[in-house]
Amino acid sequence: MKMTNNLPDQDNRAEQGTGEIFLDELSKRPVAEGGFFSKFWAAIQIPFLAIISGLFLGAIIIILTSTDVYAAFAEGFGIGIKTALQIVGKAYGMLFTGAFGDPSRISQALQTGERIDRAFKPLLQSLVETTPYIFSGLAVALGFRAGVFNIGGEGQIYVGALAATFVGYTVTGLPAILHLPLSLLAAVVAGGLWGFIPGWLKAKTGSHEVINTIMMNYIALRLIEYLLTGPMTKAGSGGMPISNAVQESARIPLIFQKPLNLHWGFVFALIMAVIVWFFLFKTTAGLNLQMAGANKHAAKYAGVNIGVWTVLGMTLSGSLAALCGATQVLGVTYTMGLGVSAGYGFDSIALALLANNNPLGCILSAFLFGFLKTGSRSMMSNTGIPLDIVSIVQAFILMFIAAPAIIRTIFRLKGKKTAASTTVNVSGWGGSQ
Repeated sequence: MKMTNNLPDQDNRAEQGTGEIFLDELSKRPVAEGGFFSKFWAAIQIPFLAIISGLFLGAIIIILTSTDVYAAFAEGFGIGIKTALQIVGKAYGMLFTGAFGDPSRISQALQTGERIDRAFKPLLQSLVETTPYIFSGLAVALGFRAGVFNIGGEGQIYVGALAATFVGYTVTGLPAILHLPLSLLAAVVAGGLWGFIPGWLKAKTGSHEVINTIMMNYIALRLIEYLLTGPMTKAGSGGMPISNAVQESARIPLIFQKPLNLHWGFVFALIMAVIVWFFLFKTTAGLNLQMAGANKHAAKYAGVNIGVWTVLGMTLSGSLAALCGATQVLGVTYTMGLGVSAGYGFDSIALALLANNNPLGCILSAFLFGFLKTGSRSMMSNTGIPLDIVSIVQAFILMFIAAPAIIRTIFRLKGKKTAASTTVNVSGWGGSQ
């Protein structure tokens, strides 16, 4: 019997592949001691400080890429410092107001009752951007819990959007109470099938799900290109790769009237996060799925069929990713195009890791990504700073999450006792199954 403790066995570590060690480190959880606030701070301190550090390094890049800063330093050191701080302050100010709205405008709107929609539009638009991130983050997090690394989110998002679009504009004569659920169900089935294939291949043949899901991405993208430039092309589009608009009965209703775009898909995403959390932590099936993902040897000893839960994990992950694409089509664009996914399938990996693969944590991570995405547009339009700066900030945050020792060194935090991973089975990384 293999003995385990808080310190990893060096011989076993030497036999692991690089990717396996990486994921093993990511999945370690701090063992918090003390009261509620101590445990709460222990749980959030690394992500919180990682966000602060990412924003700080983003500020440095903004300064280094600004020609105004160099011109100011040519006039004097004090002027240069002042200009640098002003540029960073304005950039992050625009990032904040673009994501949450202008506090003074919101206060005035609440007092006078005028232009409330305009005052709250940035905040509500951020929630619209948050919705696909919640679904895609849940997909990756559930996959990690099941011990599979789902890199096929992009393909699953596209096939989900495709299925929802097809049912949304071809099926006629149904009331909204039937047409909308049918469109979402079609997306769930399509995404589940796209996840089932690599899951089945892993369970039956031992082939690696990372490679298979990447290949499935290419298949999905090429299939979408063919359909949107051929059988599903919108009539009169002039050859543009775009589908017909889904019918009104298949569209997700708006919570508020136009020009506000927040739709009930956001509430649906929150409900799904709670359902996934309940499934994973409050049901026997969820326990079996996590057991199969955490330690396949112990799971086999307990009588758990590893293959079944591996396939199920990938299938459910694919279905959740498909809901990301479906809600974008049915709630935002109302038509299918090649840009229906703005990289959600890849961003979701960082999002899930930031949430420690917790479905409820995915909500908070999605808020961060959604707010950054919305605010970055305002930052670019008002300051000229490119959107790529926000992507760099996100990359820094992920780097600090993946290497918490850096954060602990920078902020002089005491090392935390860690428990062995219960969330990610990395047995396939660079080695035997």
